[in-house]
Amino acid sequence: MRRKRGYVNLWRALVAVGAVTLIVATGGFAKGGFPVLSYVDTVRSNLRFVVDSLCMVDDEAHALDAFFDELNLLSEGKDTVISVVHLGDSHVQAGFYTGRAMRLMHAHYGNAGRGWVAPFKLTKTNEPDDYFISSLVKEWTTGSCIQCNKKSPVGLGGIGLQTASPFVNFDLSIAPVNGAGYGFNRAILYRGEKAMPMLVSGMWKDSVAVSRGVVSPRLPGVVADTFRISCLTDSLQLQSTRRRQGTDSLYPASSFDNVYYGFLLTNGRPGILYHAVGLNGAMFVHYTDEGYVRQLALLDPSLLIVSLGTNESFGRRFRMEEFTGQIEAFVALVRKYMPRAAILLTTPPECYKRVWVDKRRVYVRNENTERVAKAMAAIARKEGLACWDLFSATGGKNSCIKWFNGKWMGRDRIHFTKEGYSEQGALLFKALMRLKEERDGERAVK
Repeated sequence: MRRKRGYVNLWRALVAVGAVTLIVATGGFAKGGFPVLSYVDTVRSNLRFVVDSLCMVDDEAHALDAFFDELNLLSEGKDTVISVVHLGDSHVQAGFYTGRAMRLMHAHYGNAGRGWVAPFKLTKTNEPDDYFISSLVKEWTTGSCIQCNKKSPVGLGGIGLQTASPFVNFDLSIAPVNGAGYGFNRAILYRGEKAMPMLVSGMWKDSVAVSRGVVSPRLPGVVADTFRISCLTDSLQLQSTRRRQGTDSLYPASSFDNVYYGFLLTNGRPGILYHAVGLNGAMFVHYTDEGYVRQLALLDPSLLIVSLGTNESFGRRFRMEEFTGQIEAFVALVRKYMPRAAILLTTPPECYKRVWVDKRRVYVRNENTERVAKAMAAIARKEGLACWDLFSATGGKNSCIKWFNGKWMGRDRIHFTKEGYSEQGALLFKALMRLKEERDGERAVK
C-alpha cells in the first residue's frame, strides 16, 4: 500500500511541474509503474546553487520550432547535417563551454565533425584544447573583429592572419585525448582571394583530392579550398605553392597577399556541426558589421546561439537603451543574411569587478550583469527570439560568490575554470532539450 501511495505522490509531483506531457512524449511508464525519465534528466549539474526549474529556454514566439523539427529528422534517421553556430566572447573562445554542449549534441544527434577551427595560437592567444594549428612562419599580422582599425582582413571566425613570407605552411591536428572522435576526411581552408593556395604534404600527399575555391560574387575576396581525404585522419599538413597551374614556372612572391582565416572540418556523416566562434573581449558591436555577418552566413546555421554581454557590463557608462540598440542592430543583420537561422540569446552569468576602496583594489559583484541579463531577456521577447537566462539559472544575484567559493570560477573572478564552463555547457544543452521535449509532448497530445 505504501508503494502504491508513493506512485500517486510521484505522479502528482510530475503533474505539478508539467512533466506528464513529457512522459507521454517519451514512452509513458516502464514496467512496475515507474515513469520513463527523459535522457535530459540524466544531465545533472554539480552546482548546488543551480535553479533547476529555470534551466529551460524561453521561447514564446516558437522561434526554435523549425530547428527542433530538423533534430527530429536526424532522430528518425535522415541523412542530413545540421549546422549550429555559437558566437561569443572569451567564454566561447576558451572552448570548454561550447565543447561540452557540442559533445552532448553529438552524443544524442550524431557527430558530423569538429566544425570550425581557427589558428588562435598563431595570433598569440588561447586556443581550444582539442586541436592544434601550427606553422613554421613566425611573423604574422593579426586582424580581429575587436580592433577599431583592423590590422588585416578578418574572416568568418572573427580573425585573420597575414604574412609577407614567401612560404606558408599549416600543420593541423586533432588532440589525441581532448579531441577524441573528431577525425575528419574533409577540410575546407578559408583564405583571401590573393593568398597563396595550398598543397598537401606529408603522409596524405598522394591521397587527397584538392578543389580550388572560386570567388563568390556575393562575397568577394574570400576563397574556400576543399581537401578530400580518402579516409578519416587526425592530422593534415599543408604548404603553399606559387607554381603556375599546369607549368613549372612560379609566380613572384610579391604578387600574393597572404591572408588566411581558418578551417572547417567534417567527417561525411549525418549529425550536428557545432561551430564555436568566440573572441576575447568581443561585444555585440564588434560582430555588427555587414561584411562580417555575410561571411558568418557561409556556415549556414539552423541555430545561432549568441553568448555576449559580459564585456558590455564592464562599461563605466552602461546604458540599457544603448545596449538594447546594439542587440537590435546585430539581429537585423543576422535576419538579413541568415533568414532561416533561429536565434538564441544566452545571458552572461554573474561575475566580479575590481574597484578602489580606501586606496586599495577589491572585488565586488558586477551589478551590471543582472541589468544585461534583463535587457537581453526583454529584447528577446520584443524581437521574437529565444532566450536562455544563464544568469538566473546559475543562482542569480550574489551567485558569483558561490561560483568562486566552490572553485568553479577563475582567479580573475570573471572567467571560469574548465569544470565551471563544462557545467554551463551541460546546462545549455539541458535547457534546449527540455524545451524541445515540451514541444514534442504538446504535439503528441494533439
